[in-house]
Amino acid sequence: MTEASPFRSEAPAYDLVVQQLIPGYTSLARLAVALLAASPRAGQADAAVLVAGCGTGAELLEARAQRPDWRLTAIDPAAAMLAIARERLVGAAGIHWQQATVEQLGALDAFDGAMAVLVLQSLADDGSKLAFLSSLARAVRPGGQVVLVDLMRPEGSPLQSQMEAAWLGYQRASGLAAPDEALAGLSQGLFPIGTARLTALVNAAGFSDPAPVFKALDVEGFLLQRRA
Repeated sequence: MTEASPFRSEAPAYDLVVQQLIPGYTSLARLAVALLAASPRAGQADAAVLVAGCGTGAELLEARAQRPDWRLTAIDPAAAMLAIARERLVGAAGIHWQQATVEQLGALDAFDGAMAVLVLQSLADDGSKLAFLSSLARAVRPGGQVVLVDLMRPEGSPLQSQMEAAWLGYQRASGLAAPDEALAGLSQGLFPIGTARLTALVNAAGFSDPAPVFKALDVEGFLLQRRA
């Protein structure tokens, strides 16, 4: 995620807050790494993998557990997040740290795979989402895959009010203080889109159609592959 996200107001409490907000969040990092580890490129030994918006390091910890051979590049625009991640992974070898966005990284065909969890949702659909996805596509090698997870906007579902009520119930049961305010805050500083719009953007960026791999209420995960 970027610094603009409302989830990032208190970096030390980030993991707890997101776990209370998103059902299944604790399994996301494990799933993301497992998906890339099964891909043709990132599944190879000593693969180079980018973690875009690494946050407090959940995906990095899981990558070290599942694939200690990966050469990881961890980037995030927030210094506070990078500091927490580096502290959690102190002593871990094979990680290159950089305070930057994917656009600033300027990588070209440098990675065999990438993960971007809760990043795209923080970018406005004014060209910023396309710029991020295009930079991500340029960063991975042809045939390389990306795990993308974000808050999505349902497209005309008649059950949306029930989904929102269920989300509030989940947050209350998780012990989140003032869940109504937390859910309302999701619309501030976040720019969710629907699946049709996401498909158009990833196609324009150079990826194939997104393959769904995760869904928990309005949070969805997709596997993308850069076209040759």
